[in-house]
Amino acid sequence: MSTIRPHLLIIDALNLIRRLHAVQAQQALTPAQALIATRANLINTCRKLLAGSEPTHAIAVFDGEVHSWRKEVYPAYKEGRTPMPVELREGLNTLQDAFWEYGVDALLSQTDEADDLIATLATGVAQHGARATIISTDKGFCQLICPQIQIRDYFNKRWLDAAFVEQQYGVAPAQLVDFWALTGIGGSNIKGVPGIGPKTATQLLQQHGSLSALLAACQQEGAGKPLLKLRHHQDEALLAQRLVQLQRDIPLGFNLREIRYPPVPDSEA
Repeated sequence: MSTIRPHLLIIDALNLIRRLHAVQAQQALTPAQALIATRANLINTCRKLLAGSEPTHAIAVFDGEVHSWRKEVYPAYKEGRTPMPVELREGLNTLQDAFWEYGVDALLSQTDEADDLIATLATGVAQHGARATIISTDKGFCQLICPQIQIRDYFNKRWLDAAFVEQQYGVAPAQLVDFWALTGIGGSNIKGVPGIGPKTATQLLQQHGSLSALLAACQQEGAGKPLLKLRHHQDEALLAQRLVQLQRDIPLGFNLREIRYPPVPDSEA
C-alpha cells in the first residue's frame, strides 16, 4: 500500500492580504467596503491555492505585534516601512477567519516574526523528507530553496526557484544570505557594506564562494578595492548577515497532525 508524501502549504498571510487589499484600496470604495472586498478575494485566492497545490497540510502564518530580536540588535530594522492601513489592521480577525472557513489553520506569534516561523516550518518538514510550498512574494525566502522547499509568487504567477535566483542575483540560493550581507536589503533598512552593490557582490561570491572566504581574503596583502571596503566594514557585513539569515529552529508547540488538510475531525485524529 503506497503512502502519500506529505506536502505542507505555507501561506505568508500578511504578504498575501496586504497585496489583495492594495488592489481594493485603489477602487472607489469606502474603507469598510475595501475590507469586505479583500475578504471575498482572500477566500477566492485561498480556494485557488488549495486546489492548485493539493496539500496534505496547510497553514497561514501571520505577523503579530512583534518587537523582534532583530530590532533589539539593530534598532533601525524595518524603519521607514509604510504602516499597515488602520482599517486593515482592525479587520485582521475577520480575514483570519476566512482561512478557517477553508479549513486552514492560522499561526500568529507575539514573540517571533512570520518569516522565521515560516522558515522553521518549511525546514522542519524538509528535514523529514516531506515537501513545503511557501506562498509569498518575499524573495528573502529564496535562501531556503532546496529540492523539498519551493516558493510561489502568486501575483506574478512564477516560481522563485534556483533558476530565478541565478538570473536575478547571479548566485546560488545557498549564497543569498552572504549576497545580502554585502549589499544590504533596502526594504528592511539593512545596510550591508557601503560601496558594494549587487554586481560587485555577485562577482565577489562567484570568485570566493562565501562571506567567510571573502573576510579571509580581504586580510591578505594586495586585496582589491572591493575587498578593502569589506575589510573596513566587516562588522556591518556580519551584522547584515545575521539579520537576513532566517531562523529555522523556533519551538512551534504543535505538529503536522494538527494542521492536516482537509482537517481531520477530532474523533478521527
